[in-house]
Amino acid sequence: VQLVESGGGSVQAGGSLRLSCAASGFTFRHYAMSWYRQVPGKERALVARVGSTGTSTTYADSVKGRFTISRDNAKNTVYLQMNSLKPEDTSVYYCYLWLNRDYWGQGTQVTVSS
Repeated sequence: VQLVESGGGSVQAGGSLRLSCAASGFTFRHYAMSWYRQVPGKERALVARVGSTGTSTTYADSVKGRFTISRDNAKNTVYLQMNSLKPEDTSVYYCYLWLNRDYWGQGTQVTVSS
């Protein structure tokens, strides 16, 4: 299993970014996928989750209405569209899969300046 994130960067408050997670090594269309984020000194926290078909989604209260998780099962990729970004969204964002154990990507830094 390999999860490779991309799309992080620096943006001003109110801006947008789209994160991508390219997955390989398993049957992607069969598994739910999630995005987590972590700041130094704190535990990783769930940001959003999408079911295997893409029709079921869950969001942390702090990002509801601003972030959208989606997936393309033909491309084995999960996305996180982040709009109306706030400084408190600054974090390292991780792609996550549970398949008999935890799998994490390497993380991508998102920095939002005020």
